[in-house]
Amino acid sequence: MAITQIAPSTHPLAAYIHGLEQGGALLSDSPTNVLEVVGILKSYGIVLDAYATNLKYTAEFQYLQFFPFFKYCNGEVTLAKLLRHWWHDRINYEYAEYCARTMIWHGGGGLAAYVEGADFRQHCQRAIAARFRYDPFIQGLHRIFPEFLLEQTRFSAYCSGLGQFWTIMSEMFLSLSDRHDNGDIQTIGQVVDHIRDGLVAAAATPITYQVSWGRQSYPIIPLEAGLTFLADTAIPYVEAIFFRGTPFPGTVSYNAQAYQIPFDQTEFIYGALYADPLPIGGAGIHPTLLMQDMTHYLPSYLEEIYRQSDRKDQDQRVRICESFQKSMFCVTTAAIQGLAPHGLGTSDPQEQKANRLYLEQWLTRFIKSRLETVNR
Repeated sequence: MAITQIAPSTHPLAAYIHGLEQGGALLSDSPTNVLEVVGILKSYGIVLDAYATNLKYTAEFQYLQFFPFFKYCNGEVTLAKLLRHWWHDRINYEYAEYCARTMIWHGGGGLAAYVEGADFRQHCQRAIAARFRYDPFIQGLHRIFPEFLLEQTRFSAYCSGLGQFWTIMSEMFLSLSDRHDNGDIQTIGQVVDHIRDGLVAAAATPITYQVSWGRQSYPIIPLEAGLTFLADTAIPYVEAIFFRGTPFPGTVSYNAQAYQIPFDQTEFIYGALYADPLPIGGAGIHPTLLMQDMTHYLPSYLEEIYRQSDRKDQDQRVRICESFQKSMFCVTTAAIQGLAPHGLGTSDPQEQKANRLYLEQWLTRFIKSRLETVNR
């Protein structure tokens, strides 16, 4: 790495800024951190694949189904599967829908702009007309309440877009685990490099969405819309889920007069990088569903790390959340590196100044995050 030729930063998190400028990561490098990050991302990758499969299935095959009783069965409805679902022995797909709704609410990126535009409305009208061609009652309702079906279609579009994004991320995390098992990944820096290279390689992957009836297909997000993986799903996802999120019910008051929730949603800090792991496992806490899903796919070496704690398996979901936050700081590091105005190893003082300003803006958002906690 080039030697930084500008004055040291005076930012409260200057040590992390200088570390990033020298090619480091937001998470410190240690054998335990590597095992935690790789192990939790392996479990997460398996769960993400299931989430992505279901989101894409519901978007395409449950489009405008008002009572989708079997949407979590992915088209395979059997008594055995229903019994497992009723016994809650299943993947909690509700968390995937929570993420899609959170992305819609916070917006950002080309997908948010597209679903509010005229082209989207035109494609929706054709799909809706075909879907309810022989249903005069719904046709009448659509004339009276023209935004209702459009809003349902927006949600379907986000489900499809998020599903496509998660499919790529799942493959990236599972290949990371394979490379670690083969001895290719041994440091946090190598973890970050793997993720950054994966993000860059998939950056221009198009995001499209269509529905079909009979032999006819109806595009909702056509290729011509120009939506892509990185700019229109990955970055809005990081903003909505890593940073902003939504307040955990039961932990803060939703009463407007209590002023416990910021009026401006851009000031929200309820995302994965800020969340207190202790409420994980409580009723109504959305990430509990994700942590529960990941308990089923933990690699043996990660389970052994958890057993070495004083509480052993009693606080497993809390430990999973802590490992997950460490992994998300690695993903965030990869995003920071990939989006920097200039290569962080530049020796040009002007480019170093531009990078410094860019990094200080990022690190300002981490002041109240769990960054320093995960590095203790």
